[in-house]
Amino acid sequence: MRTEILMPALSPAMTDGRIAKWHVREGQTVAAGDVIAEIADASATMEIEAADAGRVESILVPAGTAGVKVNTPIAVIRAERTAARLESVAVGVTALSGPDVPAPPRRNGAAKRPAQPGETPQRSATGDCQILTYREALRDALAEEMRRDADVFLMGVDVAQNRGAPKVSQGLIDEFGPARVITTPPLEEAFTGLAVGAAFAGLKPVVEFQSWAIAFQAMHQILGVAAETYYVSGGEIAVPIVLRGPNGWAPGVPGQMSRCFASLFAHVPGLKVVAPASPADAKGLLKAAIRDPAPVIVLESELLYAASGPVPLAADWLVPIGTAHIARPGRHLSIVAYGRAVGTALMAAHDLARDGIDAEVVDLRSLRPLDLETVLSSVARTRRLLTVEEGWPMCSLGSEVCASVAIGAFRILAAPPVRVAGADVPMPYAASLEAAALPDPERVVGAAKSLLSAA
Repeated sequence: MRTEILMPALSPAMTDGRIAKWHVREGQTVAAGDVIAEIADASATMEIEAADAGRVESILVPAGTAGVKVNTPIAVIRAERTAARLESVAVGVTALSGPDVPAPPRRNGAAKRPAQPGETPQRSATGDCQILTYREALRDALAEEMRRDADVFLMGVDVAQNRGAPKVSQGLIDEFGPARVITTPPLEEAFTGLAVGAAFAGLKPVVEFQSWAIAFQAMHQILGVAAETYYVSGGEIAVPIVLRGPNGWAPGVPGQMSRCFASLFAHVPGLKVVAPASPADAKGLLKAAIRDPAPVIVLESELLYAASGPVPLAADWLVPIGTAHIARPGRHLSIVAYGRAVGTALMAAHDLARDGIDAEVVDLRSLRPLDLETVLSSVARTRRLLTVEEGWPMCSLGSEVCASVAIGAFRILAAPPVRVAGADVPMPYAASLEAAALPDPERVVGAAKSLLSAA
């Protein structure tokens, strides 16, 4: 059976895009979940994965082609069933004919393994970084910590067989085996409870959820057991567990799955919560989370997994939990964001600069504990605060930051703080409504100009 691969939309407003790169060639065999191409628009890059096993029959649109309309066929994959029959026949022929008959070709869709000690990574222009995607940075963090500490192990749905939903665990099963890369059935409460018990016993589990919306089934284990055990045990039982997976909006996903749980988890004492916005922070924060004796929630964004960026080559790169980062210095207003919204804030700051407005962007990175000192220092310089997030506005991180600044720095504010957040509704499914429910650079620019004019 032949399957056409169509040009997907990176956002509800996208009408066309560019084929940035092909990861496969015609005639190549691919497995379900293998990355076959990268597509891009003006603001983001995303990987396309093979939905089923098969062989690439034809590539219809060459790499580098721009202006490719959404839903245009860009490649054709023939279902693996045909290839599997051919390989079975070849194996049978080999068995009947003896050793002189060539063996069938091996599948070439294997996952990329983690970089090994002694290998030369790709370097940036400065020579002190390697260029990795967000998912590769998470993978390297897992691999390095699993090599460093035999108590660290990964578990989740399909993390061994199919590299999990976000394809972060690529190659880990080959190095660490099924005892430390454990595929579980989709019973989130059960395997999260198992992981919490393992943490009680002194192991260091990393639990991968297919999404945080699905992880909601395990909330009792996370909020009622992992978060409170250290406190109720009088400090006798540590819970060194990391819980990670995609959080928030993804294109074309209905409201039940497009939920941002950042403020919910940040509300709970006993948990630590981080939301990395770049590959460097993804690696450094995950490594720090694995080494932390407390339960740590790592909120990732599906649209960031394919994003590339420099990651320091330092042998022990860590980003301390509880520290914010000035992603862009400025002097006219402070824009505070976390996760994927940091990219939105940076794009808005770039647009504002064209009008002579110098915006400072603060990447929170850590949502609990919250680095209010860095936020207050920024606001002390700019005297204006704007928060940006994809989550709902009611009881949000933006609400907490605005309240904390109003309490701690009221006299230095030149204007009331302003929040830009997702619409206070379940995520719509219609593309036009989906776009209207999300903050974008244009909304942030408008809010920033209104804030400055109110001073």
